[in-house]
Amino acid sequence: MMCRITPLIMSALLVATLSACSGDDGAQNTQAQKSEAPPRPMPVMTIQKKDIPLNRTYASKLRSDEEVTLVSRVVGTLEARHFEPGDIVAKGQLLYSIEPDRYQATVHEREADIESAKAELYRAQRDAERFKRLLSQNSVSRQDYDQAEADRRTAAAKVSQAEAALASAQLDLEYASVTAPVGGRISLSEVNLGNLVNSGDELATITPLNPLEVRFQLPQKDAFELRHQLGNDQAVSEIKTRLNSRDSQRHLDGHLKFLGSRVNEGTSTVQASAIFDNPEATFLPGQFVRVSVQNLKRFNVIAVPEDAITQGLMGPQVYVLDDENKARARTVQLGDLAGHQQIIVEGLKEGDRVLAGDIAAIEPGTTIEPQAYTPKSDTSKAESQDSSAQPNKAKQAGDA
Repeated sequence: MMCRITPLIMSALLVATLSACSGDDGAQNTQAQKSEAPPRPMPVMTIQKKDIPLNRTYASKLRSDEEVTLVSRVVGTLEARHFEPGDIVAKGQLLYSIEPDRYQATVHEREADIESAKAELYRAQRDAERFKRLLSQNSVSRQDYDQAEADRRTAAAKVSQAEAALASAQLDLEYASVTAPVGGRISLSEVNLGNLVNSGDELATITPLNPLEVRFQLPQKDAFELRHQLGNDQAVSEIKTRLNSRDSQRHLDGHLKFLGSRVNEGTSTVQASAIFDNPEATFLPGQFVRVSVQNLKRFNVIAVPEDAITQGLMGPQVYVLDDENKARARTVQLGDLAGHQQIIVEGLKEGDRVLAGDIAAIEPGTTIEPQAYTPKSDTSKAESQDSSAQPNKAKQAGDA
Protein backbone atom coordinates (compact mmCIF):
# COMPACT_ATOMS: atom_id res chain seq x y z
CA MET A 1 0.00 0.00 0.00
CA MET A 2 1.49 3.30 -1.00
CA CYS A 3 1.90 5.99 1.68
CA ARG A 4 1.20 9.51 0.59
CA ILE A 5 2.92 12.49 2.22
CA THR A 6 0.70 15.46 2.36
CA PRO A 7 2.04 19.03 1.93
CA LEU A 8 1.18 19.77 5.58
CA ILE A 9 3.44 16.98 6.87
CA MET A 10 6.27 18.09 4.59
CA SER A 11 6.09 21.64 5.97
CA ALA A 12 6.31 20.42 9.59
CA LEU A 13 9.36 18.29 8.87
CA LEU A 14 11.11 21.19 7.15
CA VAL A 15 10.53 23.54 10.10
CA ALA A 16 11.91 20.96 12.61
CA THR A 17 15.02 20.42 10.51
CA LEU A 18 15.72 24.13 10.24
CA SER A 19 15.28 24.59 14.02
CA ALA A 20 17.78 21.83 14.79
CA CYS A 21 20.33 23.32 12.46
CA SER A 22 19.81 26.75 14.00
CA GLY A 23 20.41 25.29 17.53
CA ASP A 24 23.71 23.68 16.51
CA ASP A 25 24.94 26.93 15.02
CA GLY A 26 24.14 28.83 18.27
CA ALA A 27 26.09 26.37 20.44
CA GLN A 28 29.07 26.56 18.13
CA ASN A 29 28.99 30.35 18.20
CA THR A 30 28.89 30.39 22.04
CA GLN A 31 31.87 27.99 22.25
CA ALA A 32 33.78 30.08 19.77
CA GLN A 33 33.12 33.23 21.75
CA LYS A 34 34.30 31.52 24.94
CA SER A 35 37.51 30.22 23.39
CA GLU A 36 38.22 33.59 21.88
CA ALA A 37 37.86 35.49 25.23
CA PRO A 38 40.55 38.17 25.56
CA PRO A 39 43.49 37.56 27.95
CA ARG A 40 42.80 38.57 31.54
CA PRO A 41 45.15 41.29 32.88
CA MET A 42 46.82 40.07 36.08
CA PRO A 43 49.94 41.08 38.05
CA VAL A 44 52.66 38.47 37.61
CA MET A 45 55.86 38.07 39.63
CA THR A 46 58.98 36.20 38.55
CA ILE A 47 60.32 33.96 41.30
CA GLN A 48 63.74 34.83 42.73
CA LYS A 49 65.34 33.55 45.91
CA LYS A 50 66.01 36.15 48.62
CA ASP A 51 66.47 36.66 52.35
CA ILE A 52 63.16 37.16 54.18
CA PRO A 53 62.98 38.86 57.63
CA LEU A 54 60.30 37.72 60.01
CA ASN A 55 59.34 38.23 63.63
CA ARG A 56 58.81 35.31 66.00
CA THR A 57 57.08 35.54 69.36
CA TYR A 58 57.57 33.17 72.29
CA ALA A 59 55.75 32.87 75.61
CA SER A 60 57.96 33.18 78.67
CA LYS A 61 58.23 34.49 82.23
CA LEU A 62 60.28 37.40 83.51
CA ARG A 63 63.03 36.88 86.03
CA SER A 64 65.62 39.00 87.81
CA ASP A 65 69.05 37.62 87.06
CA GLU A 66 70.61 39.17 90.20
CA GLU A 67 67.91 38.41 92.79
CA VAL A 68 69.49 37.75 96.19
CA THR A 69 68.19 36.09 99.36
CA LEU A 70 69.82 37.61 102.44
CA VAL A 71 71.04 34.99 104.92
CA SER A 72 72.45 35.59 108.40
CA ARG A 73 76.10 34.57 108.78
CA VAL A 74 76.32 35.11 112.54
CA VAL A 75 74.36 34.11 115.64
CA GLY A 76 72.72 36.77 117.77
CA THR A 77 69.67 38.88 118.53
CA LEU A 78 68.23 40.97 115.70
CA GLU A 79 68.53 44.42 117.24
CA ALA A 80 67.59 46.74 114.36
CA ARG A 81 66.05 46.79 110.90
CA HIS A 82 67.04 49.78 108.77
CA PHE A 83 64.43 49.58 105.99
CA GLU A 84 60.73 49.31 105.36
CA PRO A 85 59.40 46.30 103.41
CA GLY A 86 58.98 47.19 99.75
CA ASP A 87 61.65 49.90 99.79
CA ILE A 88 64.09 50.32 96.94
CA VAL A 89 67.46 49.75 98.60
CA ALA A 90 70.87 50.67 97.24
CA LYS A 91 73.87 48.41 97.00
CA GLY A 92 75.85 48.59 100.26
CA GLN A 93 72.94 50.02 102.28
CA LEU A 94 72.72 48.86 105.92
CA LEU A 95 69.68 46.61 106.39
CA TYR A 96 70.02 44.68 109.70
CA SER A 97 72.07 44.91 112.89
CA ILE A 98 72.71 41.66 114.79
CA GLU A 99 74.36 42.48 118.14
CA PRO A 100 77.21 44.50 116.63
CA ASP A 101 78.38 45.70 120.08
CA ARG A 102 79.03 42.14 121.24
CA TYR A 103 81.06 41.37 118.14
CA GLN A 104 82.92 44.67 118.51
CA ALA A 105 83.88 43.64 122.04
CA THR A 106 85.16 40.34 120.71
CA VAL A 107 87.36 42.24 118.26
CA HIS A 108 88.88 44.25 121.11
CA GLU A 109 89.51 41.04 123.05
CA ARG A 110 91.31 39.50 120.10
CA GLU A 111 93.40 42.62 119.67
CA ALA A 112 94.50 42.30 123.32
CA ASP A 113 95.36 38.65 122.74
CA ILE A 114 97.68 39.71 119.94
CA GLU A 115 99.49 42.18 122.19
CA SER A 116 99.95 39.48 124.85
CA ALA A 117 101.24 37.01 122.27
CA LYS A 118 103.68 39.56 120.90
CA ALA A 119 105.03 40.24 124.42
CA GLU A 120 105.58 36.52 124.96
CA LEU A 121 107.31 36.31 121.59
CA TYR A 122 109.62 39.18 122.55
CA ARG A 123 110.65 37.38 125.76
CA ALA A 124 111.19 34.09 123.94
CA GLN A 125 113.35 35.77 121.30
CA ARG A 126 115.57 37.39 123.95
CA ASP A 127 115.96 34.06 125.76
CA ALA A 128 116.84 32.27 122.54
CA GLU A 129 119.49 34.88 121.67
CA ARG A 130 120.96 34.67 125.21
CA PHE A 131 121.15 30.86 125.13
CA LYS A 132 122.79 31.04 121.72
CA ARG A 133 125.66 33.21 123.10
CA LEU A 134 126.04 31.00 126.18
CA LEU A 135 126.16 27.91 124.01
CA SER A 136 129.08 29.36 122.05
CA GLN A 137 130.88 29.80 125.42
CA ASN A 138 129.92 26.28 126.51
CA SER A 139 128.07 27.81 129.48
CA VAL A 140 124.80 25.96 128.73
CA SER A 141 123.99 22.63 127.24
CA ARG A 142 122.77 22.10 123.72
CA GLN A 143 119.47 20.85 125.13
CA ASP A 144 118.88 24.12 127.00
CA TYR A 145 119.48 26.08 123.80
CA ASP A 146 117.10 23.86 121.80
CA GLN A 147 114.38 24.37 124.41
CA ALA A 148 114.78 28.16 124.21
CA GLU A 149 114.57 28.05 120.42
CA ALA A 150 111.42 25.90 120.62
CA ASP A 151 109.84 28.39 123.04
CA ARG A 152 110.58 31.21 120.57
CA ARG A 153 108.90 29.37 117.72
CA THR A 154 105.89 28.52 119.89
CA ALA A 155 105.51 32.18 120.82
CA ALA A 156 105.67 33.20 117.13
CA ALA A 157 102.96 30.66 116.30
CA LYS A 158 100.74 32.05 119.06
CA VAL A 159 101.06 35.51 117.53
CA SER A 160 99.90 34.16 114.17
CA GLN A 161 97.07 32.32 115.89
CA ALA A 162 95.95 35.49 117.66
CA GLU A 163 96.06 37.44 114.41
CA ALA A 164 93.85 34.82 112.72
CA ALA A 165 91.40 35.00 115.62
CA LEU A 166 91.28 38.77 115.23
CA ALA A 167 90.57 38.47 111.50
CA SER A 168 87.72 36.05 112.24
CA ALA A 169 86.30 38.39 114.88
CA GLN A 170 86.49 41.32 112.49
CA LEU A 171 84.67 39.27 109.85
CA ASP A 172 81.91 38.38 112.34
CA LEU A 173 81.64 42.07 113.23
CA GLU A 174 81.20 42.87 109.55
CA TYR A 175 78.56 40.15 109.18
CA ALA A 176 76.71 41.53 112.23
CA SER A 177 75.80 44.52 110.05
CA VAL A 178 73.90 43.06 107.10
CA THR A 179 74.18 45.24 103.98
CA ALA A 180 72.58 44.98 100.54
CA PRO A 181 74.83 43.12 98.06
CA VAL A 182 72.74 44.48 95.16
CA GLY A 183 70.28 47.29 94.64
CA GLY A 184 66.59 46.56 94.16
CA ARG A 185 63.22 46.21 95.84
CA ILE A 186 63.36 44.43 99.20
CA SER A 187 60.72 42.01 100.42
CA LEU A 188 59.04 41.57 103.79
CA SER A 189 61.41 40.72 106.62
CA GLU A 190 61.43 37.03 107.52
CA VAL A 191 62.58 37.71 111.11
CA ASN A 192 61.08 40.16 113.59
CA LEU A 193 63.11 42.44 115.82
CA GLY A 194 64.27 40.87 119.08
CA ASN A 195 64.31 37.32 117.76
CA LEU A 196 67.38 35.14 117.91
CA VAL A 197 68.98 34.71 114.51
CA ASN A 198 71.07 31.64 113.72
CA SER A 199 73.68 31.34 111.03
CA GLY A 200 71.92 30.38 107.79
CA ASP A 201 68.52 31.89 108.65
CA GLU A 202 66.86 33.75 105.76
CA LEU A 203 66.24 37.43 106.45
CA ALA A 204 64.75 38.96 103.28
CA THR A 205 65.00 38.96 99.48
CA ILE A 206 66.24 41.78 97.26
CA THR A 207 64.95 41.79 93.68
CA PRO A 208 66.66 44.11 91.19
CA LEU A 209 64.04 45.42 88.73
CA ASN A 210 66.38 46.92 86.17
CA PRO A 211 67.36 45.16 84.03
CA LEU A 212 65.13 42.08 83.76
CA GLU A 213 65.85 38.82 81.98
CA VAL A 214 63.67 36.52 79.92
CA ARG A 215 64.63 32.93 79.23
CA PHE A 216 62.70 31.27 76.43
CA GLN A 217 62.82 28.23 74.17
CA LEU A 218 63.52 28.59 70.45
CA PRO A 219 62.39 25.87 68.03
CA GLN A 220 65.56 24.34 66.66
CA LYS A 221 64.88 25.68 63.14
CA ASP A 222 64.70 29.24 64.48
CA ALA A 223 67.80 28.63 66.59
CA PHE A 224 69.82 27.37 63.61
CA GLU A 225 68.78 30.34 61.46
CA LEU A 226 69.56 32.74 64.31
CA ARG A 227 73.00 31.21 64.87
CA HIS A 228 73.64 31.56 61.14
CA GLN A 229 72.64 35.20 61.39
CA LEU A 230 74.79 35.76 64.49
CA GLY A 231 77.79 34.71 62.43
CA ASN A 232 77.28 37.81 60.27
CA ASP A 233 78.23 41.03 62.09
CA GLN A 234 76.00 43.11 59.85
CA ALA A 235 73.03 40.83 60.46
CA VAL A 236 73.55 40.87 64.23
CA SER A 237 72.87 44.61 64.41
CA GLU A 238 69.46 44.01 62.84
CA ILE A 239 68.33 41.54 65.51
CA LYS A 240 66.11 43.17 68.11
CA THR A 241 63.96 41.82 70.91
CA ARG A 242 60.75 43.28 72.28
CA LEU A 243 58.86 42.38 75.43
CA ASN A 244 55.07 42.62 75.40
CA SER A 245 52.63 42.22 78.26
CA ARG A 246 49.77 39.78 77.86
CA ASP A 247 47.38 42.67 77.15
CA SER A 248 49.88 44.17 74.65
CA GLN A 249 49.49 47.56 76.34
CA ARG A 250 53.10 47.79 77.51
CA HIS A 251 56.42 46.81 75.99
CA LEU A 252 60.18 47.02 76.53
CA ASP A 253 62.97 46.87 73.96
CA GLY A 254 66.04 44.78 74.69
CA HIS A 255 68.77 42.65 73.16
CA LEU A 256 69.63 38.99 72.84
CA LYS A 257 72.04 37.87 75.57
CA PHE A 258 72.49 34.13 75.13
CA LEU A 259 71.79 31.40 72.59
CA GLY A 260 72.33 27.83 73.72
CA SER A 261 74.46 25.27 71.92
CA ARG A 262 72.38 22.17 72.71
CA VAL A 263 69.00 20.97 71.48
CA ASN A 264 66.62 19.66 74.13
CA GLU A 265 65.81 16.15 72.90
CA GLY A 266 62.41 16.15 74.56
CA THR A 267 61.15 19.42 73.08
CA SER A 268 63.46 19.95 70.06
CA THR A 269 64.16 23.47 71.31
CA VAL A 270 67.22 25.56 72.16
CA GLN A 271 67.34 27.86 75.19
CA ALA A 272 67.91 31.56 74.68
CA SER A 273 67.79 34.63 76.90
CA ALA A 274 67.33 38.36 76.40
CA ILE A 275 67.91 41.40 78.62
CA PHE A 276 65.50 44.34 78.90
CA ASP A 277 66.03 47.71 80.59
CA ASN A 278 63.15 48.37 83.00
CA PRO A 279 63.95 51.79 84.52
CA GLU A 280 60.37 52.58 85.55
CA ALA A 281 59.63 49.09 86.93
CA THR A 282 56.91 48.66 84.31
CA PHE A 283 57.33 44.89 84.49
CA LEU A 284 57.98 42.63 87.48
CA PRO A 285 59.80 39.31 87.88
CA GLY A 286 57.49 36.32 87.60
CA GLN A 287 55.20 38.10 85.15
CA PHE A 288 54.13 36.10 82.09
CA VAL A 289 55.07 37.92 78.88
CA ARG A 290 55.66 37.41 75.18
CA VAL A 291 59.15 38.06 73.85
CA SER A 292 59.46 38.93 70.17
CA VAL A 293 62.67 38.31 68.22
CA GLN A 294 62.59 40.78 65.34
CA ASN A 295 64.32 40.52 61.96
CA LEU A 296 65.03 36.82 62.33
CA LYS A 297 65.88 35.90 58.76
CA ARG A 298 65.20 32.97 56.47
CA PHE A 299 68.09 32.90 54.03
CA ASN A 300 67.87 32.23 50.27
CA VAL A 301 64.22 31.23 50.17
CA ILE A 302 61.31 31.53 47.74
CA ALA A 303 58.32 33.60 48.81
CA VAL A 304 55.06 34.71 47.17
CA PRO A 305 52.30 37.08 48.28
CA GLU A 306 49.89 35.47 50.69
CA ASP A 307 47.04 36.36 48.30
CA ALA A 308 48.63 34.24 45.56
CA ILE A 309 47.82 31.01 47.41
CA THR A 310 44.56 29.13 47.08
CA GLN A 311 43.39 25.71 48.20
CA GLY A 312 43.19 22.88 45.70
CA LEU A 313 42.25 19.22 45.91
CA MET A 314 45.89 18.30 46.62
CA GLY A 315 46.48 21.11 49.12
CA PRO A 316 47.81 24.68 48.84
CA GLN A 317 48.45 25.77 45.26
CA VAL A 318 49.47 28.75 43.14
CA TYR A 319 48.90 29.57 39.48
CA VAL A 320 52.00 29.48 37.29
CA LEU A 321 52.05 30.78 33.69
CA ASP A 322 53.21 28.45 30.95
CA ASP A 323 54.89 29.53 27.69
CA GLU A 324 51.50 30.48 26.24
CA ASN A 325 50.63 32.65 29.26
CA LYS A 326 47.99 30.21 30.40
CA ALA A 327 47.43 29.75 34.12
CA ARG A 328 48.35 26.29 35.41
CA ALA A 329 47.67 25.22 39.00
CA ARG A 330 50.69 23.91 40.89
CA THR A 331 50.62 22.37 44.37
CA VAL A 332 53.15 23.85 46.83
CA GLN A 333 54.38 23.19 50.35
CA LEU A 334 54.17 26.16 52.70
CA GLY A 335 56.79 27.39 55.15
CA ASP A 336 56.75 30.38 57.49
CA LEU A 337 54.49 33.38 57.01
CA ALA A 338 56.46 36.66 57.05
CA GLY A 339 54.03 39.56 57.00
CA HIS A 340 52.22 39.42 53.64
CA GLN A 341 54.81 37.03 52.22
CA GLN A 342 54.39 33.27 52.34
CA ILE A 343 57.60 31.26 52.17
CA ILE A 344 57.36 28.29 49.79
CA VAL A 345 59.33 25.23 50.81
CA GLU A 346 58.63 23.09 47.75
CA GLY A 347 56.83 23.40 44.43
CA LEU A 348 58.39 26.51 42.86
CA LYS A 349 61.77 27.34 41.38
CA GLU A 350 63.56 30.47 40.29
CA GLY A 351 62.24 31.85 37.01
CA ASP A 352 58.66 30.61 37.50
CA ARG A 353 56.01 33.23 36.74
CA VAL A 354 53.33 33.28 39.43
CA LEU A 355 50.01 35.12 39.48
CA ALA A 356 50.23 37.63 42.32
CA GLY A 357 46.79 39.27 42.26
CA ASP A 358 43.24 38.30 43.14
CA ILE A 359 43.04 34.74 41.84
CA ALA A 360 39.54 33.95 43.09
CA ALA A 361 38.07 34.01 39.55
CA ILE A 362 40.99 32.29 37.82
CA GLU A 363 40.54 28.80 36.41
CA PRO A 364 43.22 26.48 35.02
CA GLY A 365 43.81 27.30 31.37
CA THR A 366 42.79 30.96 31.63
CA THR A 367 44.87 33.11 29.30
CA ILE A 368 46.64 35.88 31.22
CA GLU A 369 47.97 39.24 30.11
CA PRO A 370 50.97 39.69 32.46
CA GLN A 371 51.11 42.99 34.32
CA ALA A 372 53.89 44.40 36.51
CA TYR A 373 53.63 43.28 40.13
CA THR A 374 53.87 45.94 42.85
CA PRO A 375 54.44 44.52 46.35
CA LYS A 376 52.36 45.84 49.23
CA SER A 377 53.97 48.71 51.08
CA ASP A 378 54.56 46.65 54.24
CA THR A 379 55.65 43.46 52.50
CA SER A 380 59.22 43.94 53.64
CA LYS A 381 58.09 44.51 57.21
CA ALA A 382 57.69 41.15 58.87
CA GLU A 383 54.70 40.88 61.13
CA SER A 384 54.96 39.08 64.43
CA GLN A 385 54.15 35.38 64.31
CA ASP A 386 53.57 33.50 67.56
CA SER A 387 55.74 30.37 67.38
CA SER A 388 53.43 28.60 69.81
CA ALA A 389 50.37 29.23 67.63
CA GLN A 390 51.81 29.40 64.09
CA PRO A 391 49.13 27.99 61.76
CA ASN A 392 50.20 25.02 59.72
CA LYS A 393 48.48 25.82 56.46
CA ALA A 394 49.72 22.75 54.69
CA LYS A 395 48.18 20.52 57.34
CA GLN A 396 44.93 22.45 57.30
CA ALA A 397 44.73 22.11 53.56
CA GLY A 398 45.44 18.40 53.76
CA ASP A 399 42.69 17.97 56.33
CA ALA A 400 40.32 19.86 54.07
